[in-house]
Amino acid sequence: MLNAKCNNVPTMDVDGLIEKFSFAYSKIINAKMPIKNFPSVMLWGAPGVGKSQAVRQIAKEIEISTGKKTVVTDVRLLLFNPIDLRGIPTANEDKTLAVWLKPQIFQMDDSDEVVNILFLDEISAAPQSVQAAAYQITLDRVVGEHKLPQNCIVIAAGNRITDKSVAFKMPKALANRLLHVNVEGSFSSWKRWAVANGINKKVLGFLSFQKNYLMDFNTSSDDLAFATPRSWEMVSNILNSVCDDVEQVYGFIAGLIGEGAAIEFRSWNRVYNNLPNIEDIFAGREWRIPTNLDAIYALTSSMVVYAREHKKDMDKIANSIRYAEKLPPDFSVMLLKDYMAIEKGYKEKLLKIPEFSRWLSSKGRLLNDIRR
Repeated sequence: MLNAKCNNVPTMDVDGLIEKFSFAYSKIINAKMPIKNFPSVMLWGAPGVGKSQAVRQIAKEIEISTGKKTVVTDVRLLLFNPIDLRGIPTANEDKTLAVWLKPQIFQMDDSDEVVNILFLDEISAAPQSVQAAAYQITLDRVVGEHKLPQNCIVIAAGNRITDKSVAFKMPKALANRLLHVNVEGSFSSWKRWAVANGINKKVLGFLSFQKNYLMDFNTSSDDLAFATPRSWEMVSNILNSVCDDVEQVYGFIAGLIGEGAAIEFRSWNRVYNNLPNIEDIFAGREWRIPTNLDAIYALTSSMVVYAREHKKDMDKIANSIRYAEKLPPDFSVMLLKDYMAIEKGYKEKLLKIPEFSRWLSSKGRLLNDIRR
């Protein structure tokens, strides 16, 4: 049995995971080689660390790199019985043999213009009888008489036993059929994703100021609510969709990330009351710079969100870059890095703005990856 401590497998943050695996899959697909040449993958990690988001982002990157529609079929194995993977038995036409109706998860488009990803989530939480039924899927790409199409990638994910989540030891026969990766939380990876995906400015600002609150998962604690990238995304959804006033929705927030983190988040959000007007900054009418660090974190996160919402108005973006030149250097660099993460290729658009070129000539040495 494999005691899923993940101390003998490579560790990657979410960015590294997306980059390496989307590159590998895209290379195989573009070379028209069989996808099954690449082993099935097992992603280990704490609850809410971003495994599911990583798989969806890998699908997007494959779509961009190959030009093929990429479809993710998300199967929560915890909810399955072994019979669910094989299908329902029924009699053949002359009632002499049993045949198995194909389960919905195998109803995939097998055309050459499509790439399928079968995502077997929570595999470590599934009973061993269900894990055993996954043997054939991971190696032979079949279950009983049902075959996965040739254009299908298989990725599994689950929590470790040491995470105190529902998790069964993985049989070594199954473990040996998989390429294992331990997924760890990384604030820089999360923030790049958050900027591009509309995470609320207050969540962005607070976690930029208090990075340790991004992942507050403690295996020795019995707390039901705790901070993870997943729970912060849910906090953001409440602030974006229900009410942006932290005081009004404080109970919901505490129910997601726990009282301790929620109190810190509520206290920190009071700095927003004294920030310079964001619209005035982007209109070129405001030049006051806050003096407190927490206020500067709040201001830059608000600027990133406003820039994302007005990313096509390059005059406004140029005004904000002129304002950024007056910020302390570390914050100026952080802000422009976040601008470049607004969407894929946005850095090239920024390079066409004279204000960005000037900023780059004075502070570009601090951007280690600007040339990449």
